[in-house]
Amino acid sequence: MNATIAQPQSVGRADLDKGLGKAGGFGFLAAVLVAVGYVASSIYADASAAGVHATAILPFVLLFVALLVALGFEFVNGFHDTANAVATVIYTNSMPAQIAVVWSGFFNFLGVLLSTGAVAFSIVSLLPVELILQVGSDAGFAMVFALLIAAIIWNLSTWLFGIPNSSSHTLVGSIIGVGVANALLHGRGGTSGVEWGQAATIGWSLLISPILGFAGSALLFWVAKLLIKNKELYETPKDGAPPPLGIRALLIFTCTGVSFAHGSNDGQKGMGLIMLILIGTVPTAYALNRAVPAQYEAQFHSNSSAAAQVLGAHANGVAAGADARAAVTNFLTTKSLRPDTVPSLGALVVDIDRQVGGYKTLAQVPAGASKNMRNDMYLASEAIKKLTADKKGAFQGTDSAKLTTYKASLDKATRFIPTWVKVAVAMALGLGTMVGWKRIVVTVGEKIGKSHLTYAQGASAELVAMATIGLADSFGLPVSTTHVLSSGVAGTMAANRSGLQMSTIRNLVMAWVLTLPCSMLLAGLLYLIFSKLF
Repeated sequence: MNATIAQPQSVGRADLDKGLGKAGGFGFLAAVLVAVGYVASSIYADASAAGVHATAILPFVLLFVALLVALGFEFVNGFHDTANAVATVIYTNSMPAQIAVVWSGFFNFLGVLLSTGAVAFSIVSLLPVELILQVGSDAGFAMVFALLIAAIIWNLSTWLFGIPNSSSHTLVGSIIGVGVANALLHGRGGTSGVEWGQAATIGWSLLISPILGFAGSALLFWVAKLLIKNKELYETPKDGAPPPLGIRALLIFTCTGVSFAHGSNDGQKGMGLIMLILIGTVPTAYALNRAVPAQYEAQFHSNSSAAAQVLGAHANGVAAGADARAAVTNFLTTKSLRPDTVPSLGALVVDIDRQVGGYKTLAQVPAGASKNMRNDMYLASEAIKKLTADKKGAFQGTDSAKLTTYKASLDKATRFIPTWVKVAVAMALGLGTMVGWKRIVVTVGEKIGKSHLTYAQGASAELVAMATIGLADSFGLPVSTTHVLSSGVAGTMAANRSGLQMSTIRNLVMAWVLTLPCSMLLAGLLYLIFSKLF
């Protein structure tokens, strides 16, 4: 007789078929319409306040389509990734499915609104320098469309088969694919098209986080079993009945925490890309942060003077290049430090200070100069980051501190996210949570372990996921809610000796292994196609 894989018990299986109902459907549609209207009115208000008047329709059509694709990515991210947050409360009968997804969607919304923005710009830093500087060009639009559409296609493909997959992993792969394709298109080696130091940092966070999820959840479950002798914690939920009040409160708390942490971390990825889109199409309104504090300009001048003095002391008597911007751009593109790099950076710092001082405030920078000033600030910021990151380089101690302080002044002017962008991403992620969640929920709840998920297993996996994602967010590192939570559930199953369904584990591992090369290839091909079309 052929051996068969044991399946989870059907006892306590949650009702996954009850939808939001007609009232919920109308509310969902109304929220979508309100969000679209809010985005459109916010862009119009910002553009009008900056004195921008439409002289051509095409740029605004491209802006609308690009924003639609970016928010579409966050929407797909919502129903793909956030299903992990609600799987445990649904399968432990702590909350009905239709209430759990709305609850999770709301706290995803709050997580996005209260996020720091650090993750957003760590993702953007992976992009090729020349494409960021020319984000409003044909190549810039090709870049944005290629990486977002590639990420959406891969996410939808894995969702279709019910395989929990990382949207963070997918987006990073898409960005690397665009960078490599751009380098090859311009006759350079593919490795020169990516900021590999930043890619390595993000790669390590994506690699280590599921290991932490597995080991941390297994350890927490083992400790709980050792110290807490309540048998109900470790039993299969009975016939749809909710758990005892204390256990139920804990599970709802962990679901809330994971949802909030997911929104705070994953929502930022879309924010950074949306800011690139806005800078490329409406630079007058979005290239510079015109809402900096009143004392900003005086502090900027002081920090600029200190930075210029440090760079001058390390120029070694070499004069700045004839084109300081080109020399700094070459340093960032080729990763090669030439004799004129440091003096050229010093000249660029002095020039930026002159520009800011000449306009008195960033709010008075004219339309024609906004994007160029932002590009200069971005170049200086990235060059300083690269110089100070070298622990064996010339810039150490006090010199490094002065340059870092100056970099913070530059970033305050260029790395900002308007409130309406946060609201738009929050709406997309929150609404996405409420649809399409069933496929992934079933995989996490039924197909990872050979036994039904218990209360203690659900709480252990989500507590560790919540802590891991929150910690990563504080360091500005993108991690995968999917990887952390699904590996956490697997860890509790292993700790309980419940057994794992190896077919699902193989699918999870294959998705993890294939996501990076597949998203890279897809994004690279789309970039080559869009570069010809635009």
